[in-house]
Amino acid sequence: MKSLIPYLKNKYVIAILAFIVWITFFDSNNLIGRIKQTVLLHDLKKQKEYYLENIRNDSITLRLLKTDTAALERYAREKYLMKKDNEDIFLIIDKADD
Repeated sequence: MKSLIPYLKNKYVIAILAFIVWITFFDSNNLIGRIKQTVLLHDLKKQKEYYLENIRNDSITLRLLKTDTAALERYAREKYLMKKDNEDIFLIIDKADD
């Protein structure tokens, strides 16, 4: 500790330390805020990839539903439990999902 005292009396060392403290905590573009923004940017990029993948999948499904009536019927039966007048639907619920 005694070997650091002469360095701490140097005005340049004090100025550099003050600058580092200022940049780290008090500046509008401080280091802590910058790290938070980087983490937020990474999360937003992951969300963007997720939504773009969903858009691609939905576009493929929509194109298929517009062109293929058998696919449209299968989709309606699976997603919305639609049925023909002379049919019955039986739902099997797995207890492991609860």
